[in-house]
Amino acid sequence: MQFGRVGRQCSGDSPDALRMARLGQLMLLAIGIYFCSSPALWAQTSDSQRDAAPNSWTATTETQSGNINSTRTIETHAQSGNRTLDKQSLQRRRSDGQFEPYQDIEKETVQMDATSVRTITRTFGRDANGTKTLVQVTEEEKRTLPGGDSNVVRTISNPDGNGTLQLIQRQIEETKKTSADVEETKTTMMLPSANGGLAPAMKVQERRQRGANDTVESQQTTLLPDGAGNWQVSEIRQATTAKNGSTKGSSTDERISRRDAEGKLGQVSRTVSSESESAPGEKRDTVKTYSIDVPGSAGDGSLHLVERAITAQRTSSTGQQITEQQVERPTPGDPGSSLRVTILTTDTVRPGSSGALATRTVQERDANGSLGVVFVDTTKSDNIHAIQVQIAPSEKPK
Repeated sequence: MQFGRVGRQCSGDSPDALRMARLGQLMLLAIGIYFCSSPALWAQTSDSQRDAAPNSWTATTETQSGNINSTRTIETHAQSGNRTLDKQSLQRRRSDGQFEPYQDIEKETVQMDATSVRTITRTFGRDANGTKTLVQVTEEEKRTLPGGDSNVVRTISNPDGNGTLQLIQRQIEETKKTSADVEETKTTMMLPSANGGLAPAMKVQERRQRGANDTVESQQTTLLPDGAGNWQVSEIRQATTAKNGSTKGSSTDERISRRDAEGKLGQVSRTVSSESESAPGEKRDTVKTYSIDVPGSAGDGSLHLVERAITAQRTSSTGQQITEQQVERPTPGDPGSSLRVTILTTDTVRPGSSGALATRTVQERDANGSLGVVFVDTTKSDNIHAIQVQIAPSEKPK
């Protein structure tokens, strides 16, 4: 039995790196979407561009974002025995039209034995002279225990001025199945302390329980130290996910409570989402966000509907996939006003025998109330592997 989990990520990536990562996600397109049977629209195509080794391949993605210089991503995958090596080279075009490396990521995965997997991710940048330089190393070791339990240890190290790696973060995650339908995970994050070494800086406790009709209830509690040696609840996330057989979809209701300046826990936001499938290749997702923070207005402590995002996805008979997302918000400063479309994003994917072409167009409402094009992103890829398209949710009020 597999439970879903909301992940957390700590990152210091630059805006360029984040943009290139998003473009890489966009190019997880669906080339063979005729064979999709799950909401994720996975597909597989021919192996015409694979290397001689059956478990190796290379893929190139090129992206042009409006007036921004184009970028290129070269990915390679190689597997031999119990070892897998994935490399990603992020490049940007110089003023002379040539591409120059910007960032390289190497991920090595080794199956140590039947129950242990070790993954090492090395991130390289470029110094002022263009020399490849190691900037971060992330190591993860996961061990599966009898009964479905597991332990995961993740560490992050950065080089100091002399190039020697210094441990800056350790995360320990322990997952246990307390019964057939209940799973609990305890995570401790350790950061450098004033006394040297690492000390616990945050704890996350999560409990997931599966009920009738595939309903899953979860509660995630985040604890922070209070400075006196005690742990204090900082945030509680409660979510319920239920399947809907008639629409072949599901619905999720998530509520977030945080501690205020007076130390009292109170609900600060609620997100209600639903997804449905009317026909093969046609999906519709709706996400409503309620928050006590209303843009342009003084909070009154009550939840208000601050955003509704509707995403529709369809696939044509030729395999072209179109995904449209409209984000609706009230007029700033008037939480009681009707919602109106403020951002409209359209993704179009045209698969071909040797790759795919994706176009993303973003329209935003201006001061005159008209929707105008503010961003056009075009991406080409020769990636012949499983490809996926997904519009990321808009930023939610915090």
